[in-house]
Amino acid sequence: QAEEELKEACARQALQLQEMGRRERLLRAGAGRAKEQLKSFKTQVMQVCSPAAAGIAGKALTEQQVIEKIKQISDENQQSHEREKCLQEELSSRLLKEKEVSANVEVFKKSLCELQ
Repeated sequence: QAEEELKEACARQALQLQEMGRRERLLRAGAGRAKEQLKSFKTQVMQVCSPAAAGIAGKALTEQQVIEKIKQISDENQQSHEREKCLQEELSSRLLKEKEVSANVEVFKKSLCELQ
């Protein structure tokens, strides 16, 4: 009976090892796909950041250069948003003044009509 239990335990362990091997192969395949996707993404980012330097002109961008370019683009984007906000506020202010002037013109016209 001990021999039977030992055989069953060995069989279970063999199945567990097979399952672990299958999982390891799946993980390796997934890691390989992720690595290829990352490489493709990195190439796309480099081409967007600097098309002339992204291998097309024979120059290889370093990751640090790409990071700096992304930071620069991010900063420019932030500045654009701030500028847009300022322009919106200025536009709102001018529209308010225009309404006030229009209202004053209407009052002036009314007063002028009353005087005539």
